[in-house]
Amino acid sequence: MAIDLNESFGGWTKTFADPRLCAAIVDRLTFGGNIIETGNDSYRLAQTRAQAA
Repeated sequence: MAIDLNESFGGWTKTFADPRLCAAIVDRLTFGGNIIETGNDSYRLAQTRAQAA
């Protein structure tokens, strides 16, 4: 399974308001997995910001 995120794990509390729930979700998603950081910005996010400006 692959999950693609535009938000760092620290920013997940914006989506999951309960910090304990957020920590549990991150723990279960990352347990035994590999985190691959590409270092690239989201093309769609950049386009949305450009259109809004």
